[in-house]
Amino acid sequence: MKIRPLAAKVLVERIEAESKTAGGIVLPDSAKEKPQRGKVVSVGEGRMLDDGSRSQMQVAKGDEVLFTSYAGTEIKLDGKEYLIMEETDIMAVIEK
Repeated sequence: MKIRPLAAKVLVERIEAESKTAGGIVLPDSAKEKPQRGKVVSVGEGRMLDDGSRSQMQVAKGDEVLFTSYAGTEIKLDGKEYLIMEETDIMAVIEK
């Protein structure tokens, strides 16, 4: 199944958080925070502007991004969990 976000929405797959701290302590699932990092799976066409044109999206498929902790709506698709969020909920693109 495919999903295509509308307007300025972005479909993101979370990147799992580390299960160990920097000091080597293994964290149980209950102590882990939800990661605020993910990979862009799909993007919409951009927000409609007053003149009828569309704004250009600043993120693209495959980008690794940081987003706000309460961003988006969680959905399940083909057994995987994704987030659909506004492009404005994305704070940064991680460049390697």
